[in-house]
Amino acid sequence: MDPVRIGAKIRALRGAESQQALADKLKISKSALAMYERGERIPRDEIKVRIARHFNESLESIFFAPIEH
Repeated sequence: MDPVRIGAKIRALRGAESQQALADKLKISKSALAMYERGERIPRDEIKVRIARHFNESLESIFFAPIEH
């Protein structure tokens, strides 16, 4: 798992939605989301599932597959 690639994917999926709005929906802190997006941390499994469900994406497409250009 590449934390920087994962962070870029989460940022891309978030689009224009604010970090705070997404963090509230995922029931995590804004600072935790910011760390995920900067590639400083990888979410624990429970949070990975919430992120995938929120964006209607597979876990693999967000956390394991190469980022699309």
